Formats: sequence, structure tokens, C-alpha cells
Amino acid sequence: MNFDEKIDRLRTASVKWEMTKEIYGTADVLPMWVADMDFHPPQQVLDAIKARVDHGVFGYTFVPPVVYRAISSWVEQRHSWQILPSWILFSPGVVPSISIAIQSFSQPGDRILVQPPVYTPFFDMAELNGRIVERSPLVLKDGRYEIDFDSFEASLKKGCKLFLLCNPHNPGGRVWTKDELLRMSELCIQYDCLILSDEIHSDIVFSGHRHIPIASLGDEIAEKTITCIAPSKTFNLAGLQTSAVIISNESLKETFQANQKRQGFFTLNAIGIAAMEAAYAHGSDWLERLITYLDENVTAAREFIARELPDVKLVEPDASYLLWLDCRQLGLTDDELMKRLVEVGKVGLEPGPKYGTGGEGFLRMNIGCPRDVLIDGLQRIKKALG
Repeated sequence: MNFDEKIDRLRTASVKWEMTKEIYGTADVLPMWVADMDFHPPQQVLDAIKARVDHGVFGYTFVPPVVYRAISSWVEQRHSWQILPSWILFSPGVVPSISIAIQSFSQPGDRILVQPPVYTPFFDMAELNGRIVERSPLVLKDGRYEIDFDSFEASLKKGCKLFLLCNPHNPGGRVWTKDELLRMSELCIQYDCLILSDEIHSDIVFSGHRHIPIASLGDEIAEKTITCIAPSKTFNLAGLQTSAVIISNESLKETFQANQKRQGFFTLNAIGIAAMEAAYAHGSDWLERLITYLDENVTAAREFIARELPDVKLVEPDASYLLWLDCRQLGLTDDELMKRLVEVGKVGLEPGPKYGTGGEGFLRMNIGCPRDVLIDGLQRIKKALG
């Protein structure tokens, strides 16, 4: 796999590359925003997709047992979590799963707990379903996000029905430790709040850190947890609309599945099924090479920012290909930051306020791209903000 290869993504209906005018007001920007990568997936995945397409018949499909086994094996090998195939449900994506969970385990007017700055659909899905977003902001201390457990408990005391956990955290890049996960779990159990754990970034974790599925920390915790995973970030398959939901509590699983059926969802698409099985069964070696390459991208970005943009601080990521840049020392408003980036640097990043409280003065940058593209993007940021 040549991660340095530049792949032309125009004329493929790419949100990242072909919706820049709608997002930034101009098509003349280098897109480093939405979270997909500019790399081909593993060859085994491409081969599986091609074989399915070459068959040529695309009637109704079901998810075969081999896919359940591939997911179970992957989760055990990568994250030391033994799950049963019977715990697995499927979904077209993590965001639809969040919405289904909110509908299944809360009522309009109930409180949904989030930890901003955090993935925007956490707010969107709660609000669009008529729930109240309860915020327990993370605290940035010495360049690293921490949980304010006093605030977290105070929020739970208000009667939150569901806690949306982002682990690893997007956009801050934190991989939560065992102690942090246990403390959050204990408080959720104490105040009878279910946990939905979005673990979509869990496979891309850098050396020195280890992702721990929160539901793996004990039966009592697992009984209150809905875990969402997908091959979309790991293997760059977001366009195939394929994800999994892991629920060991049979009652929760039945309730979740009943809501899926009410909305007319019964199975995954044929191409997504083939790709998911191939990715989880054969993608490990490719992933290790990807992590090494992304780690080198982080190093390149870190060194460039320290040398050329001393007033911009990188929040060191434990995981993912998303960088969270602290630009507050520049003394610019968020509108000024974006205006300079788009008009002067001609580069498209995500504005921090999009991620809620604590995002002001920050930018999110996608480095899931060839090294030359990354350096080009960094040079553009320097031109805009240096």
C-alpha cells in the first residue's frame, strides 16, 4: 500500500472534495475537514467488493454468520474484548445508531449528557429528537483534555437518561484510561444513566496508548452500555454506510432493534456486507501500516507547527487522524480565523465552535492524506495565520 499516492477524488461525488463551495463559499480550497481519508482501503476489501460486483446479481441480502465472526474476532484481537455474535446488530452508521438509541431509551424532554467540545451529531441527534442537551465540558489542562468529574456527577444528578461517550474522543484525540472509564461508569450506574459509547475511532490508536471498550470493564457496566463501531474510519469505507452495534443486555438489544424495525431498517447493503467482512477478517496488516504512516504525519505536523506557527498549539492526539489546533493565542475571532484560512490560505478546516462549548478559538484538521498534501495544507495555514 502506497499511502503517498495522490488519488484524484473529483467526479466521485466526494463530500470532502466536491462540496467545498457549499461549505466554504469557494471551490478553491484544499479540503482538510470532514473525517474521511484520501487512501484506498486494503486490497482484500477492494477484491471482495469487485467479486461481489462481478457476480452481478444484487437481490435482497442478509448479514451472514461469517461477518458476525469477523467482528467478534476483530474486537477480541484488537481490544481484548470477548463478545458473542448474538450481541451484534447492524446499522447504516454510528449517527443513525445514536438517534435510534436516543429514541429507544429516552423520551422527549429528557436530558442527554455530552462532554463538549465533541462530535457535532451528539448535539444534533439529541436536539432533533426533542431532547435536552446536558453539557459537562471537558477541561484542557497542560495541553490534554481531562474530565471534570464534579461537573459530570452534577449533570447526572439532573436525571440524564443517556450519556453519549466519545472514545477515542473527537476532536480532542484522547483515549480515555481505564480509571477514567471506570469512574464514568460507576457514576452512570449510580444515577441510572445508560451509556452509548461511540468507538468508531478505536482502531487507529498510536503507540503508548490502548483503547479500552467501556463495556469490557465488567458485566454491570456492559448491561448499561450500547457500543457503536464501524469499519468506516479504520478502513476508509464511510461511503458504504455500514456499522455495527454491540449490546449484551438482551432487553436493551430488543428495544433498540424494535425501533430499527419501526423505521424500516432490516439489513445492510450487499457491498457493505462484503467490505465489512473482508476488512475485519483481513485488514490488520494494512491497518498497522496505516497507523505508522499517520503517526509520521502527526510528527510532521507537530514539528511544522512548533517551528512555523509558534502561537498555534497542537493538542497531542492519542488516536485518530484528526488534529485539534489551539489558535487562541493568535487573538482572532472564529470568523476571522475561517476568513483568513479560506481567503488567504485557501485551505478548508473545521471551525472549533462547531463542537460546542470549549471549541472557540480551535480548529480541527484532517491529516488522513498523503504527506505532500499534508505539507501543502500546513504551508497554507502558515500563509493564513503565520
